[in-house]
Amino acid sequence: MLDTTRRVATPEGIELTLQLVGPVPRALAWAIDFLLRAAVVIAVMMGAAYLGTAGWGLAILAAFAVEWLAPAWFEVYWDGQTPGKRALGIAVVNDDGTPVRWGPALTRNLLRAVDFLPFLYGFGLLAMLANRDFKRLGDLAAGTVVAYAPKRARARALPQAPAQAPPFALTLEEQRVVLDLAERSASLTHERLEELAMLAAPLIGRATGAAAAARLLGMANHIAGRR
Repeated sequence: MLDTTRRVATPEGIELTLQLVGPVPRALAWAIDFLLRAAVVIAVMMGAAYLGTAGWGLAILAAFAVEWLAPAWFEVYWDGQTPGKRALGIAVVNDDGTPVRWGPALTRNLLRAVDFLPFLYGFGLLAMLANRDFKRLGDLAAGTVVAYAPKRARARALPQAPAQAPPFALTLEEQRVVLDLAERSASLTHERLEELAMLAAPLIGRATGAAAAARLLGMANHIAGRR
């Protein structure tokens, strides 16, 4: 694969790793966006045909907006993603990993006209292959890169149980331990869950067996904010 990574240090001292996207996924995302834009323009032109000269003027304005402004709008308000980029799981971000705003989004999209030359994004492809960040000319001018969008971790569901407060205040680490046990409970046998719950004697008091496990699960629901 041509894709690579780029490490970015934030002002807070946090190091981010961006997985940069090579030419092939970007071309696929562009193809999806192109088909969607073409469908919108054709639909507008079909409706404009009934409006005479004024309709064709409206169609030209719509075509300009769809081709040059709509991609920038999506990148600003859709977390750096057009519909095609979202389908491929990629996004545009600034060089420092921050979300793009109108300035960079408009710059990189308007310069697609130059990247397209002499045909089929010839200049853009040469520029991408000539630098390690796979930047086309629009990205170089706007200070942006295209990276894989980070996958959001799917929260594991807690088992339903009446929420009950712990008998004393828990540290963050102790709360995490209780939540971890509750999140893993579905993969444990009843016997193993009760055995682990019994280890938290200060929390469960004199409860044993299923009662101890139920009490600990209730505390997990309380920590998670359920009532």
